[in-house]
Amino acid sequence: MIDKLAYIHPDAKIGNNVTIGPWTYIGADVEIGDDCWLSSHVVVKGPTVIGKGNKIFQFASVGEDCQDKKYAGEPTRLIMGDNNIIRESVTIHRGTTQDKGETRIGSNNLFMAYVHIAHDCVVGNNVIMSNNASIAGHVHVGDWAILGGLTGVHQFVHIGAHAFTAGYSLILQDVPPFVMASGQPGIPRGLNSEGMKRRGFSKESQMAVRRAYKTLYRKGHTVEEAVAALAEESDDEQVKLLIDFVTSSSRGIIR
Repeated sequence: MIDKLAYIHPDAKIGNNVTIGPWTYIGADVEIGDDCWLSSHVVVKGPTVIGKGNKIFQFASVGEDCQDKKYAGEPTRLIMGDNNIIRESVTIHRGTTQDKGETRIGSNNLFMAYVHIAHDCVVGNNVIMSNNASIAGHVHVGDWAILGGLTGVHQFVHIGAHAFTAGYSLILQDVPPFVMASGQPGIPRGLNSEGMKRRGFSKESQMAVRRAYKTLYRKGHTVEEAVAALAEESDDEQVKLLIDFVTSSSRGIIR
């Protein structure tokens, strides 16, 4: 299943039932799990660990040195989970010692063509990043978030679970869970209600989150006042997720 025109470093570890196309380069300190499929002209450098069942399309660059000028060749890592789809010309860089030394990707994500994931990013599970979406260094993206095409996310920003950014958005501050953002800079535009419905949230949770959004954004509260009000209004688990995100935000949330 490995094309004779592919290059596999002797130290690389390749799992069972892996397909590797011609002119693909697999470097040292790379581990590729079972049932992965790599097209032609893919570059994977290490230290990188790739889980099972991932599909990587042509001209993707996975596990390359980062573009941070402070990076001086330290042995940093990329860790990727299972069943991700990495489309054409996606770039995913390893971490830096200025953070935890690794970039971490979860499972079941879809990264469309020309997506860029910079050093030290943490991307959860079931995330969709549409064509040309780019996240700068140290960005965290929560589970089930969707980044529209050409979204740009500033370094150190956190995107909450189930959040949504529209195409061409510029995200300079944290986007809370369930919130839809758009614009340059991105501002809140309502809730990702359709996403909550599709993922099976109860009507009670959907209503609780809707009330929480109004408290956070439409009643004229400061963030601190809104958080205090939310803690009194509801004990719903999704509202607690929203409160925890807002209270832990270091860059501040979009307003």
